[in-house]
Amino acid sequence: MTKDCRVATTIDRSCPRILDQGAALRIEIDGEARRFHAIWLRDNAMDAQTRSTTNGQRLITLLDIPADITIASAEWAGDRLRVCFAPEGKVVDFAADWLAAHAYDTPQTRASGWTKPGITRWDASATVCSARYGDICGNDAERLRWLTAIREYGVARLTGVPTTDGVPAEIAAQFGYVRETNYGRIFDVRVEVNPSNLAYTNLGLQAHTDNPYRDPAPGLQILACLHNDVEGGDSIVVDGFAIAARLQAEWPEGFALLTQTPARFAYTGAQGVRLHAKKPLIELGPDGELLAVRFNNRSAAPFTDIAYDRMAGYYRAYRRMAELVDDPALAMRFRLAPGTAFVVDNLRVLHARTAITSQGNRHLQGCYADRDGLLSTLAALEESTRP
Repeated sequence: MTKDCRVATTIDRSCPRILDQGAALRIEIDGEARRFHAIWLRDNAMDAQTRSTTNGQRLITLLDIPADITIASAEWAGDRLRVCFAPEGKVVDFAADWLAAHAYDTPQTRASGWTKPGITRWDASATVCSARYGDICGNDAERLRWLTAIREYGVARLTGVPTTDGVPAEIAAQFGYVRETNYGRIFDVRVEVNPSNLAYTNLGLQAHTDNPYRDPAPGLQILACLHNDVEGGDSIVVDGFAIAARLQAEWPEGFALLTQTPARFAYTGAQGVRLHAKKPLIELGPDGELLAVRFNNRSAAPFTDIAYDRMAGYYRAYRRMAELVDDPALAMRFRLAPGTAFVVDNLRVLHARTAITSQGNRHLQGCYADRDGLLSTLAALEESTRP
């Protein structure tokens, strides 16, 4: 129960008012009326009989709450709302700021494709946030700043990174855990003979998200440069959320086609590995929130879940998305030198590489991680710095 809370500044003590024979109540905090159902309040009670005092997990199931639960009485006791539930006769206090932070009686006016506060879409005019590796390891304030940038922009860089084998896992340990795949716990990105993946060649790579053929796909990718003395091979990053917004603004029907219809992805490039997934190119939550963007032309399998009369329109929308992926006005470009690294939100930010045009040695190491570890660490750091 660590959702961001705000301090309620005013409480109208003429409320609460019990509604619908106790099925709900109405209160007013900070000048805004809010209604809460009896079952919701009882289910979210924070008393020691309902929730563990050590980990916050529920000690009861929903079926332990009477189906006919009602609010027998409610009154303010200081800045806490004291509610008595019937037929249990149980009394529970709810902090006013907690109720304000968790209010659900709000107008639902968000348009499809909305994103949470603190998410910033960007284009080529933006600058990638950078931090020194030693600073994020030894300074919580600097690590908080760096992780906040990854959450907000989906990408951030590091300098001063050791050029030692396995360093991507050391970076991942600053916020979470390595997500091991068939490519290994750590994978090397350099030219190979008979490569299992086109990333291990001199070819330029179109901007893409990694592993869309995996379910779930890794939420984060870390790439660190150990050696680089070649010409070319520059890194490019593109904000998939900005692409989605552009497509939606230009062509709402095409945007809808890509969000409402699943694409298919596959990988069969290594012996004993047959990976397949079915996900939309642009994924929305049930409430219209923009959750993820997937784009990987190399790994796209035949689309077979689109009706005949929608396929031509789907491909037009897919082509427009590809044009936006390749638009230099939406891309940031930089060169990875030895001792530098970057992290991308693999469910949002596409990454690319220009062709390598000379002989030499370009050796990157990478690993995958998941967003939950980063978001958990970030929330803990924010909580520790909150007054």
